[in-house]
Amino acid sequence: MPGGAPANVAVAARRLGFSAAFIGKVGDDPFGRLLIDSLQSEGVETRGMRIDPEIRTTLAFIAMPDAQSTEFLFYRHPGADMRLRPDELDEKLPAGARAFHFGSISLGTEPIHSATLRAIKLAREAGALVSLDVNYRPGLWSGPEAAASAVRAVLPLVHLVKVNQAELVLLTGTDDPVAGSEAICHVGPTTCIVTLGADGSWYRVGAAARFAPAFAVHAVDATGCGDGFMAGVLVRLIAAGDEWPACLKEDTLGPAVRYGNAVGALTATQRGAIPALPTAAEVAAFLASRDEERSHGRT
Repeated sequence: MPGGAPANVAVAARRLGFSAAFIGKVGDDPFGRLLIDSLQSEGVETRGMRIDPEIRTTLAFIAMPDAQSTEFLFYRHPGADMRLRPDELDEKLPAGARAFHFGSISLGTEPIHSATLRAIKLAREAGALVSLDVNYRPGLWSGPEAAASAVRAVLPLVHLVKVNQAELVLLTGTDDPVAGSEAICHVGPTTCIVTLGADGSWYRVGAAARFAPAFAVHAVDATGCGDGFMAGVLVRLIAAGDEWPACLKEDTLGPAVRYGNAVGALTATQRGAIPALPTAAEVAAFLASRDEERSHGRT
């Protein structure tokens, strides 16, 4: 199945009614062509993608001990995604974005690390919201401290960062969402979201840390839930217009996180990452049904 965290976010944003583009590199092989075709079929702009004639597309094998857990095994030594160079960037894409989202996997090696930093710089100069999903995959790093160091180095450049509880420990040494999110925001980000899977999410803006409960669903596959969640949060924030920085406050972020929780919950009810991402109409119907249940005293 086609997937990859930032690509999942791009497709999810499209299904939620927003325009999206993807920047990356794939091999000149059937897997790479499948990924390009999959994004194009969803309406994602792919002019920022590059094809490597020498190195193959990275593959990920995903094991599921249970419906709430995933374990990743990557085949890339190297993979084409690692070889995107700064000079290959279509600079008009990050410079024209309302939100620029990336993951820590792009920070692990050169030249993709430098290409990512260049894209972040262009997005920030253009006034875009810069979003990071830590998305730690141990098998892609020489060790935990290498990953933590790379992420900490970019935190001052990020407005919004998402971590799960294990990643919170990696970066801060604590699994407490309140204390950990405060430590992360202290070094730069305006907002930190700590996802707890089926248990919901914590979000922090400034001094305020709040909990957003998850929606109970029959989960069959957790793959891509965090990416759907991020897309839901981001589209709600940028939907406010050109004044998105003003939306990074408690009374605006709370509804955005709730919307993201709904997108993530619906993603868990289907198998796969991209194939499982819901449409805006499906999310609206889901939230309406849950609001109706709540109004009648049901949970």
